[in-house]
Amino acid sequence: MSFWSGRRVLVTGGAGFLGRAIVSRLERESPAAVLAPRSKEYDLRDPAAVERCLRETHPDLVVHAAASVGGIGANRSHPGRFFFDNAAMGIHLIEQARRQGVGKFVCLGTVCAYPGHASVPFREDDLWNGYPEETNAPYGLAKKMLLVQLQAYRREYGFHGIYLLPVNLYGPGDNFDPESSHVIPAMIRKFAQAKPGGEVVLWGDGSATREFLYVDDAADAIALAAERYDGADPVNVGTGIEISIRDLAGKIAGLLGFGGTIRWDATRPNGQLRRRLETSRARERFGFVASTPLDEGLARTVAWWRSTAGRAAAP
Repeated sequence: MSFWSGRRVLVTGGAGFLGRAIVSRLERESPAAVLAPRSKEYDLRDPAAVERCLRETHPDLVVHAAASVGGIGANRSHPGRFFFDNAAMGIHLIEQARRQGVGKFVCLGTVCAYPGHASVPFREDDLWNGYPEETNAPYGLAKKMLLVQLQAYRREYGFHGIYLLPVNLYGPGDNFDPESSHVIPAMIRKFAQAKPGGEVVLWGDGSATREFLYVDDAADAIALAAERYDGADPVNVGTGIEISIRDLAGKIAGLLGFGGTIRWDATRPNGQLRRRLETSRARERFGFVASTPLDEGLARTVAWWRSTAGRAAAP
């Protein structure tokens, strides 16, 4: 029988960017049910609501993808909210999943949990070798505490929880809100809405590097890990390839036909200097290798923006 046969799967954050991709991917496995309730039904920061959610949905497997997230600007503006929301949701969910006998829990962490001066590529065994980069440390630490909780619950209660560390995600359906979006959707919107021959201002000096994973590849990794992995060790999920923000801007500007000037505002933070994951553990333990090249994923994302989000955002 398939691992998924007869299983009821609860996906928190199922209406979000990554959550929608996870739900779509898991539905292809034909489990008994894929459940994705909305936050208006169950506020996952409220322990009573979490208890009711699990009691009413009866999941065999929980994929915890709900999160309060944003780019550097949003993290700087809302460090307290990002810490509380992410810590509270995860802590209550893991505790109630244990209490109610959920068979497996898949928790999504973040690359922001890594130390600010971590050696590149980031290896899972280096996760505790320093404090996270200051611009998003509260968010990163809140998510990292869930790894501690899962490992503690595995030792004390035999709870089957796994912890994945996805790198920066992107793709169609991303958040393009100018106040809270991450770097790729923020750049797409800026270049798309710039006047012909105009100027686009980007944060930092462009020298920082980032690694990006296409959202459907991330959903594949989560499905594979849920089915094949049951270890206590955290696992990186990414491509293992980094690109400078300056080169990324050039690619996106080219896709959108932007012929104006890019001005780098060095008074704004770069964030962490470099980010690139060591991804062999995911390949070895559950067979995940990313399949979507960055150029292809960017082209799909720009096409989606033009056909959908861009028209809605037009003045």
